[in-house]
Amino acid sequence: MTEYRPLLQLPEQAGYKAGDVLVLVGELFGRGYANGLVDEARRTGMTVIGTTVGRRDSDGTLRPLTAEELADAEALLGGTIINIPLEAGFDMESVDGVPSIAEQLKKARPDDFATISFMEGSVEKACAAGTARFRSHLALLETELLGRIPAGANILIAHSMAGGIPRARVFMPLLNRIFKGTGDKYLASEIFWNSPLGRLCNSSFNEVTADTFRYLIEGTAALRSRGTGAGARVCYSAYGYHGTGILVNGEYRWQSYTPYVQGFAKMRLEDIAAEATAQGIPATVYNCPEIQTNSSALFLGVEISLYPLLTAVRREAGEQTAAPLEARCQAMLKDGESLAGLLDRADRFLSSPVLEQIVDFATWPQHNTREQAELMLASSAELLEMHADQKQLVCAELSRVVFLATGRLMLHSSWNPAASTLWLNHDIIGQLLADPRGAGIV
Repeated sequence: MTEYRPLLQLPEQAGYKAGDVLVLVGELFGRGYANGLVDEARRTGMTVIGTTVGRRDSDGTLRPLTAEELADAEALLGGTIINIPLEAGFDMESVDGVPSIAEQLKKARPDDFATISFMEGSVEKACAAGTARFRSHLALLETELLGRIPAGANILIAHSMAGGIPRARVFMPLLNRIFKGTGDKYLASEIFWNSPLGRLCNSSFNEVTADTFRYLIEGTAALRSRGTGAGARVCYSAYGYHGTGILVNGEYRWQSYTPYVQGFAKMRLEDIAAEATAQGIPATVYNCPEIQTNSSALFLGVEISLYPLLTAVRREAGEQTAAPLEARCQAMLKDGESLAGLLDRADRFLSSPVLEQIVDFATWPQHNTREQAELMLASSAELLEMHADQKQLVCAELSRVVFLATGRLMLHSSWNPAASTLWLNHDIIGQLLADPRGAGIV
């Protein structure tokens, strides 16, 4: 079990400078956590080099980006992208003529999730093939990086790969029942997790979310050895989630979204960082606060713990910083609704005895219960209903604050990390906003 290590003090200014390089491993899609890191690297004067997961043709073939796709991706990143497909996972791999896992699941029905089976050995062989492909493409990436990055440049290699839900239609109805289901539509996450499809998800999450960090560290050893010779640093960061410390009933308290079945892979990610750190390689997993993005829309209720960020900003950064943010958020609410009412509603859910009975750091991640799921979804709906426009949400505004703040904290902390796993809680975000280094975030 990883020790709970919140970042309690703002990191010192990192030594990154113009000519140093951020390498983002994992493609940007929309706005999310990694954008904050990219923005801070650019603000610091670093060169940004991105990567792509590639694209799949209609026949399933993995390919690099076309010229048009590459131009669009580079415009979104604001930097150069090395066009080598770094798709992770194994669900599309066909080995020795055996249909891929995705192909085997084409006719699967959601009601049969507990009895679905796969051709003997096909999951293990597909996983091995996916790993081999990813490692071989990493070798090509390292060669490109060695040619593009001058000796003596400091490098931050940022792992931003996550997820791993196999590409088969059978999963979405099941996941909607797990994360959004109430009444007869509710599905216990533990029942799913212990089924053949759940075990497949576990393997896929481990491969995509966690093991790719190991492959990345091992696959860029030549960059490290060259950097050491030239006196430069090569550091690694990764995005984790293991709950967040937020203000509940006036005190900072660790809590977590439930059910977070990807949490098992996130703990594996922490173990990989700890192993690298023990070998003298600066590798840190940053457990970031919950945000709302396109990819998190499935996890209805995850956004509830965002609302107390407003109270943390006021407590840590003061009236002058908090007031403009609060004004923007108040303007998003319906006439007659107030931020005080919004925060009180969120606090009632977050301090509920139902959650206290379930959420526990030592045994994280927890599975859902019907009572917890229905309370969370009802609370989420009530909070969203307080908004004037469902496309203009307080949690979207707060998400922007989180990803910009965590990007600054991660980049500077990565220069001399205090531990292999660190929590970036609401209090440290508030402290950053009170500091000149947080200028422009709110």
